[in-house]
Amino acid sequence: MLVLVAPGQGAQKPGFLTPWLDLPGVTERLTWWSAVSGLDLIHYGTKADEEEIRDTAVAQPLLVAAGLVAAHALFSDGAGAPSGPAASAHRLGAAAGHSVGEITAAAVSGVLTDEAAMVLVRRRGLAMADAASRAETGMAAILGGEQDEVVAHLDKHGLTPANVNGAGQIVAAGTAEQLAALAEDKPEGVRRVVPLKVAGAFHTDHMTPAVATLEALVAGVPVADPRTAYVSNRDGKVVTSGTEVIERLVAQVSNPVRWDLCMGTFQELGVTGLIELAPGGTLTGIAKRALPGVVNVPLKTPDDLDAARALIAEHADPAAATPAEQELRDA
Repeated sequence: MLVLVAPGQGAQKPGFLTPWLDLPGVTERLTWWSAVSGLDLIHYGTKADEEEIRDTAVAQPLLVAAGLVAAHALFSDGAGAPSGPAASAHRLGAAAGHSVGEITAAAVSGVLTDEAAMVLVRRRGLAMADAASRAETGMAAILGGEQDEVVAHLDKHGLTPANVNGAGQIVAAGTAEQLAALAEDKPEGVRRVVPLKVAGAFHTDHMTPAVATLEALVAGVPVADPRTAYVSNRDGKVVTSGTEVIERLVAQVSNPVRWDLCMGTFQELGVTGLIELAPGGTLTGIAKRALPGVVNVPLKTPDDLDAARALIAEHADPAAATPAEQELRDA
């Protein structure tokens, strides 16, 4: 069983879209999505510095655009394959995203069109940036320690376990003062507390104003039911209704991300292969520790596409394989 995952905020790096522009159609696609979102994605993905792409209102659309660029490249091989990731979703066992990566996963699985995803993520980023501006807040990764003990320690400091990622990693979120206190008083068994390059306490009550903004926006968005198993990062459950996917996308802005429960669901589904869309590396790194024996392919640059296509071919139903998939399998 093959699962496709999309990373969340913090995975972006200066210039990370540059090699993808060498692929046919990518510049044109990004130009269109830039017009749709009101953001120059090519500039921010190739020329902007680290501080510019740290901005929540920029980082989130940039990440979704990168993931969709990689997905289109992965599933549009010019050899009879369906054009676009949503048309190919049936070839996946499941799709999931971490935080804003859920919007990427929603588009890949056919719940949202690419254009709707870009409009939604741009408004999400703006709304969350506005909410973050109301107080000095942030996030920090806690490496090591027992999960229950870490969560109890965070509660003592008034912090929220905003991301429970599994494999010994929890992300705390709260005010600058609360995070400073945590750095001075680490939970027992914790190796490090690492401040994250994000601009607010995402997935906490600090984001409540953003939820209200998005609720008003999504009332008219066109949706479809997912074409593959869609694993929600709210609780790791498989969601089969497109309307419920959108409701969860809005609610997760102020609720913790339970990536550990997503990986538990992957195990229950019998996952044997995992592909992480661009900019890949974060979620495959967690999976290497939490899902031993699962083959992981992170899409960092177009050079990784052949390995990902080969993994898809290995997991494909022989009766439904495209000529390109059959060639990869035979090789």
